Amino acid sequence: MDYQYPMDETWTKQEIIDVVNFFSVIEKAYESGAKRQDVLALYNRFKEIVPSKSEEKTLFAEFERASGYSSYKVVKTARKSEGSVVSM
Repeated sequence: MDYQYPMDETWTKQEIIDVVNFFSVIEKAYESGAKRQDVLALYNRFKEIVPSKSEEKTLFAEFERASGYSSYKVVKTARKSEGSVVSM
């Protein structure tokens, strides 16, 4: 991993940890597969921290530029999937 996760300097330490956990599960979905429930739970927590759709899109775009991984596609796949694992 040669990149940094997108962050907001106004977030608390716990919020930063939760956002990092969300982006980590996105990586995991691409690299080895992630539990669908983990993706959805971490995305719900992410949305508590980042309720704005425009800010979400900005953070997702920053992360995708840095990592090559699409958070949007992982969340969309997790929502539509009936399986227990999301693998991209």
